[in-house]
Amino acid sequence: MRQVQKINRGRPTIGVTGPDKGGEAAWLFTALSVWLAGGKPVRITPARPRTADGLQALIVGGGADVDPSTYEQAHVIEDYLQQTIRQPHTNIFKRIGRFARWLYFPALFFVRKLLSRKPQFGLDRDRDHLELQLIDQAAKKDLPLMGICRGAQLLNVYFRGTLYKSINTFYTEAPNPASIFPVKEVSIEAGSKLGSVLGVQRLEVNALHNQAVKEPGEGIAIVAREPNQVVQGIEHLSHDYMVGVQWHPEYLPQFAVHRRLFKALVQQAREVSQQIEERDMQEALAHPNPTLLQKLEAQTEKE
Repeated sequence: MRQVQKINRGRPTIGVTGPDKGGEAAWLFTALSVWLAGGKPVRITPARPRTADGLQALIVGGGADVDPSTYEQAHVIEDYLQQTIRQPHTNIFKRIGRFARWLYFPALFFVRKLLSRKPQFGLDRDRDHLELQLIDQAAKKDLPLMGICRGAQLLNVYFRGTLYKSINTFYTEAPNPASIFPVKEVSIEAGSKLGSVLGVQRLEVNALHNQAVKEPGEGIAIVAREPNQVVQGIEHLSHDYMVGVQWHPEYLPQFAVHRRLFKALVQQAREVSQQIEERDMQEALAHPNPTLLQKLEAQTEKE
């Protein structure tokens, strides 16, 4: 008889999904964010689809890393450093602190470049299968869940929502910015779960995506948008904590407001009464959902 793992109220186990190839930088920074928030991160990919520990919460991560040279320009780093140096009325200690904070971005840029692989396009059916089944298990057990970028889109698709295949048409005056730096400002709906967790109604975020939520799925509410109405945040109205953000908070751990997303997830995980056990994983992997997979495949082929 298989032993059931006890729920860990102190440092709950948080599953973090990703691809088999690539995504090392995303995993490292997400794991760091989970650990700082008080959780125990466990990496889950199609090649390692289960863990002996029960999962008390789930993070559905973004897609495989894209070579930073395709979306980042070297002058951006200099721009940020110059903005820090030119502050005329800041004492020396604050200047040093701000300079050190902005040095984080060049460091992150090179870490991602070092760990990135050749971009891979198309549908990753094994990963889609795994993540859709994990979302299904989380929904059935009412476990805390956060979708990041691609994960937020997949969460919406699971609840029968739709996606924009490309959001470039929303950016008529300037190209769609793509950067690990905070380059977009989003407005967050007052009274939403996401707004309550973040504690702000306006937030600067990074952007590494070319798709976004179009029609929200069943029970899904759109709670954050850019000024041009591109969706940046969603949440499920019937679950205690099931949110999706289009940006990458794991790459912004130096900002307390972005760390709050992970702190809220871990806190919710401490209070769950059920978890995803190894037998749940086995059952999920043995029962694919062809309807959802066919829908994802059709969307990909039309891009």
